[in-house]
Amino acid sequence: METIYRLAKNTLKECLREPVFFLILASALVLIGLFPSLSMFVFRKQIKLVVDSSMATTMLFGLFIAVLCAGHTISREMKNGTVLLLMSKPVPRVSFVLAKVLGILTALTIFVVICSCATCISVLIAKDQFRLDDPALYTYFAAIAVACLYGGIRNFLSQKSFSSHAAGALLLLFPLITVVLSVIRHFSQDAMGADTIPLGLLLPALLLLFPAVWVMGAVSTALAVKLDFISNLLICLAIFLTGLVSQYFLHAWFGDSVLSGLLGSILPNWQFFWMADALTNMTKIPWSYVVWAVLYVLLQIVVWVFWAVFLFQENELAKDSR
Repeated sequence: METIYRLAKNTLKECLREPVFFLILASALVLIGLFPSLSMFVFRKQIKLVVDSSMATTMLFGLFIAVLCAGHTISREMKNGTVLLLMSKPVPRVSFVLAKVLGILTALTIFVVICSCATCISVLIAKDQFRLDDPALYTYFAAIAVACLYGGIRNFLSQKSFSSHAAGALLLLFPLITVVLSVIRHFSQDAMGADTIPLGLLLPALLLLFPAVWVMGAVSTALAVKLDFISNLLICLAIFLTGLVSQYFLHAWFGDSVLSGLLGSILPNWQFFWMADALTNMTKIPWSYVVWAVLYVLLQIVVWVFWAVFLFQENELAKDSR
């Protein structure tokens, strides 16, 4: 267990130190922060567009983060021969794969936590269809600037990783800002628009983004054992798009039969985690559904981990090294 913990910890550090990780994270945050402004003057649909766009950004950018982390920590190590050093020690291949999966899933969890807090702040920024909460908007982008400044100072003074320290600052600032703004809005006398989604209703939908992105991490990790970054990204995109439309086609071909449900559960079905329609109708998402979704994802992760272990057992290590 100690070996798995140490390898997972090192994998997490490698993911966070990758400059592209912070670049993708910052790009997602900027987009989420701009959605309230871009959706103004939309009749009674501002909050819907903000929530839908923010959740879609989290899922899509989470896919890129998953492939990036898997490619950086697995594919690159297998090509440059780093993995041979680990295999020369008493580190089973199963422990190696499991540690990589845990490290990548932890990095994805950090990404989703920050983006989910950003989504809550964006909902608070979008007061109604004609105005924004300017102080909240300025605080949002100031937090991103402060995180970048902190990462730059740490990099300049101590030669520490800019990406990991900036991401750590965002992980601290965004939940704090979310709580403070929520408390201020709760006790504020300024009325909200009628189409505002309460944060209590939004929370289960945001929690479902975690298992959705975790599945992407498990899939990309399994594929990274055999494929390079580009091939991994293309196949993950294909799986992602197939999972989005599989339920529709299976229902059209097989109706509501057991076969339709079984086939729809083999590949990750992202419709299980997309609760935008429920939020639009102000439908409360049962916590039991969240629990079942997490159990479904854990089963998916176990399957993909077994597949990754099988591929890793059959793989030739560092076959491209010279």
